[in-house]
Parts: sequence; structure tokens; C-alpha cells
Amino acid sequence: MPDDVFGHMTTQHTRERGADQPPQDGNENPASAADAHDHSPHQNPPRPRRVKLAATVVAFVAVALAAYGIATRRNAETRLATWTDAQALPTVAVSHPMSNDAARALTLPGDVEAYYEAPIYARVNGYLHTWFDDIGAHVKAGQVLATIDTPDLDQQLSQARADLASANANFALAALTAKRWHALLATNSVSQQSADEKQGAAEAEHAAVAAQQAHVEQLRALQAFKRLTAPFNGVVTARNTDIGALINAGSSAANPLFRVADVHQMRVYVRVPQVYASELSLGMHATLTQPQYPGQTFPAQLAATSESVAAASRTVLVELLADNQAGKLWPGTYAEVKFDLPPDNGVLRVPSSALIFRSHGAQLATLGPGDHIVMKDVTIGRNLGQDIEITGGISSDDLVVDTPLDTLEDGQSVHVAAGGATAG
Repeated sequence: MPDDVFGHMTTQHTRERGADQPPQDGNENPASAADAHDHSPHQNPPRPRRVKLAATVVAFVAVALAAYGIATRRNAETRLATWTDAQALPTVAVSHPMSNDAARALTLPGDVEAYYEAPIYARVNGYLHTWFDDIGAHVKAGQVLATIDTPDLDQQLSQARADLASANANFALAALTAKRWHALLATNSVSQQSADEKQGAAEAEHAAVAAQQAHVEQLRALQAFKRLTAPFNGVVTARNTDIGALINAGSSAANPLFRVADVHQMRVYVRVPQVYASELSLGMHATLTQPQYPGQTFPAQLAATSESVAAASRTVLVELLADNQAGKLWPGTYAEVKFDLPPDNGVLRVPSSALIFRSHGAQLATLGPGDHIVMKDVTIGRNLGQDIEITGGISSDDLVVDTPLDTLEDGQSVHVAAGGATAG
């Protein structure tokens, strides 16, 4: 015990003793007073016991404080280690794969064409005299679209007719000569050889008449092409000439003068991927949508398939027919064709973000027992945008990690997000 404390206790004890005893005169013997004090009934315990007790108390308090500090520090370290381990585990969200038990929709681009479409070319040379129908005009079969002036053809026809008249005259003379020589042959005035020669000359002139007649008919037939007519009922979709334009015969000379399309019914051509070729059947229904008619659909029916796969694109060309009595479908336009396919129960769908692509192919991270990751190799089907089809590698009972980290490995422990299922 410190000396100041012990001195203070001694001073306090002396004061207490002085207060209890009456004052004495100066002649009193100090030794007698001390003896009287030693025999007082209120004598204090010896000083060594008091010091030992105080030291024990102080030591106990110090040990208790040290133990409390150590326990508090260890508890904090334990909590920190537990929190750190929990934060080290990645948190994942899991879900079951979706089944394809609903009807599937296959949407592909298509080209809309007229049921019939014919380019109109000139068959004779000349100059366009006039035209009667412009683009957008609805015409009937045989209706005149334009006429052509053909001065050269007209002169050729006049010459052919003159040649025909000359051939007829020559034939008449040859026939008359052959008849006379045949009469002279009866009187032996001419030889049989001479009579046969005259008969042959008459027949040759007759053949010349037939040839000239055919030539005249040919030129007359060409003259009929001075009038350009519509080959069928339809609409004029193009006019590439005008009055006074020089016309050259033949389809390779220039663009067609007119183009006529039969649009009462439209043909829609679609290239379908090979994987869906077996699901196509004649007569199956589809719907068309076009950007110029938002929210409106047009029914169509599959009419034919090419029954062959294009090597470049691995697609099958199919043809659909769509009624166009309202005239809203135009040739050359683009359409989206939607086919309604039966459900495919053997295919599962997962979010596209769940796929992991690594060196050995596509994988999915699934949740195994004890919240451990199990990596599974999968076979990918169609890409549906937000979802993707899985044709093999997982089952409907698996729990798939929706958005796995790139560092996720097989057997790694994870923490399942709140609301997620846990594998048993």
C-alpha cells in the first residue's frame, strides 16, 4: 500500500482517538496513556491484514478488467471473420428452366409478289404514237396500253403485197402455159418432157405465191404489235416510255415499256431455316404484318415448297398465297410472316444471360446440394432474344443461375439470394 495512504490512515486514527479521550494535564505520563490505549476495547486490526486485503481487491479488479477486454476483443474478431467469410461467397439468383408447352410462333421475313406479273416489250421498231394508261391504272385483258408508228414495217408490208401480186401473175401464166402444152401433147405436137417441164414451172410459181402470201401474213401479224395490250386483268405498275420515244424491238433493248401485275391474290416467298423444314405442311396457315399497316394482319396459306435446301443459306423456299381483294398488299413489299408451330415439349428455355461460353463450349451453372455450383454442358437451340432454347444437358428440375459471374467454378460455394430455392 502506498505510504501516503498509510500515513493518512494513521493520522485519521490519531484524530479519532484524540476526540474520544478527554484532555490531560501536562504531568500525565505518556507511557501510561499508551498502555491505556493498548488495552481499549475499540482496538483496530493490525495494519498488515488491511494492506493485504486492499491488494487482493485491486488484483481481482485488474484481472477482471483484463479478462473482459480479451473476451470482447475475441468476440469482435469472431464476428468480423464470420462477416468476411459471408461476404466472400457470391450471391446468386436461381430459377427452374421454363418448358415449351405453349404453341410456338416462328416469325420470318418474306417478299410479297404479284400472282402474275408481265413486262410489256415492243415487237416492232418505230416511235410511240400515244399511250392510254399510266401507273396505277386497272386494265382488262386485251386493253390497249399504247400504239406505235411503224413506217418501215408499213413499207415492207406494201412491198410484200406487190410481190404477192407479181407471184400470182407469174403463177397464172405458168398454169395457162402448162394447160396449153398438155393439150398439144394429145396431138403429139410436143414431147412429154416439154409438157412436164411446163407443168413443173406452174407448180413452182404456185409455191412462190404461197411463200409471198406467208410473208404478207407475217408482216400483217407484226403490224398487230403496233398496239401494246394488257395480257391479263391487272394494274399497271410501271410505264417507262412516252410519246415520240424511239422504240426498239426485243426484250434486251431496254427496260420494258409497261409492267402489268395481277394482284387479286399475292404470292409471298419466305426462306425457312432447315431445322423447321419438317414442321411445314401444305395448307398450314400463317399471318402477315407490314410496317405500313401497324396492328393489322393478313391471312395467308402455305401453297408450295421448293423441297430443296439452298446450300448457301441452309433454308427452304416456301410460297404462300394471300387474298388481296382489298388491294392493300402491293408487289415488291416486305412482310413479316408468322407461322404457328405446335409446342415442343422436349425443349427447355432459360434466360440468355445464364449461358456461360468457355473453351469447351456452352455451359449452365446449376445449384447443387449444399449450395454448391454444378457446371453442366448444354446444347443450344433457337435464340429467342431474352430467352434461349436448350435442347439437351439439363432437366426441368435443375436450378439454373440466372446471371452467373465469369469466375464461377464447379463445386464453388454460393449464397442463394432471398426468395431463391435451395437444392436438396
